[in-house]
Amino acid sequence: MLISALAFIVTLGVLVIVHEYGHYRVAVACGVKVLRFSVGFGRVLWRRQASPDATEFVVCALPLGGYVRMLDEREDNVPASELHRSFNRKTLWQRSAIIVAGPLANLLLAVLLYAGAHWIGLDEPKALVSQPVAATPAERSGLRAGDWVRALATEGDDWQDVHSLVDLRWQLMQAALARQAVQLQVTDGDGRASRTLTLDLREIESRDIDANLAARIGVGAALSEPVLRDVAANTPGGRAGLQRGDRVLSIDGKPVADAAGLVERVRGSVRDGQPVSQEWVVERAGRALTLTVTPRVAQESGRAIGKIDVPIGLAPAMVKVRYGFVDGLRLGFVRTGEVSALTLKLLGRMLIGQASLKNLSGPLTIADGAGQSARQGGSEFINFLALVSVSLGVLNLLPLPLLDGGHLMVYIFEGVTGRAVSDSWLARLQRGGIVVLLMMMSVALFNDVARLLGFY
Repeated sequence: MLISALAFIVTLGVLVIVHEYGHYRVAVACGVKVLRFSVGFGRVLWRRQASPDATEFVVCALPLGGYVRMLDEREDNVPASELHRSFNRKTLWQRSAIIVAGPLANLLLAVLLYAGAHWIGLDEPKALVSQPVAATPAERSGLRAGDWVRALATEGDDWQDVHSLVDLRWQLMQAALARQAVQLQVTDGDGRASRTLTLDLREIESRDIDANLAARIGVGAALSEPVLRDVAANTPGGRAGLQRGDRVLSIDGKPVADAAGLVERVRGSVRDGQPVSQEWVVERAGRALTLTVTPRVAQESGRAIGKIDVPIGLAPAMVKVRYGFVDGLRLGFVRTGEVSALTLKLLGRMLIGQASLKNLSGPLTIADGAGQSARQGGSEFINFLALVSVSLGVLNLLPLPLLDGGHLMVYIFEGVTGRAVSDSWLARLQRGGIVVLLMMMSVALFNDVARLLGFY
């Protein structure tokens, strides 16, 4: 909990400072007087001002954002000697540059963060897939547990190497959004017996594109061997005679391919609310043993499932994904562009009802993601920072009043028509913007709580 809280504060602090610094730096370059640079809102915890005429830098108690306050005749009286330093007196292109500088600073930060993660190297699961869930596109394509996905090609494109399972999921998500069929070049776990499969993602509905997309496609968890870890004597598994290190070969005569399949078989061992005993064949010290295992019944989201209270599965095989300086920087630009495009596509499809509103996340999800990535190591946390930085940059460019994109649309109107938007219309737009933002925040917070409670 403490790690998540600290990682969340660091995440918001870095992204807010970079965003506001973009506004601040360009404003100063355009000759605008910046009155205050604030990180957070509310009561001031720390303050620094070099001179009465200089910018006041403050850190406030509520770290959920920040702002740059500039000299502006629309907000306060401006002395005649300072009019030339007022924001509203600057040219249209200068005001536009100041507004767009914040989101662009976030996008540039994302490029550098993604590049840095690629330079340092990321420990990611090898592209060895677990058994696809029945009736998913991956299962229908012929993908099997233990297959190693080596390369991928979408319609009309050349083959691209698949560096890890994370890379595979990312490319499949983009193909699903584009409603494309994908060809996969796969081998066995040792790199032999190459074959080509076709994964048809055209059947994936846009409304199904959310955080569970990989599972819907059938490429979910990394391959984990069906080996038991710690077995306590007072658990259903211990009472059945299972031991640490047992490899499960079959259940009720059906082979067990991986840990994910074993977990599903155990969870499904309940009929009419009662546990059903299963005949397990396990490998122990080179010998095959047959044991009868009776799980206990547990409730999960209103559904009865079976449990044996034994940790299942070995850690998946990992690979270090690392690039040189030029390739890492190039991939930083590429990944930032891809994530930006994906974010816009999802937002657009949510707007017209073709994608689930479950994709909206709020501060609780961000805090959880920050904590998890921080525990996994520096490269993973850098990667997470880059993802949130892209999201912040893209969202701020949306043409909604109160956001940077809304201000930019006002300036575009002024440039096209030759006249500024009236104060009365600005007030109406701002009220509408507040309503839209509050609705988005409410949905995001609802999704956060639903995820925490296990409803999603």
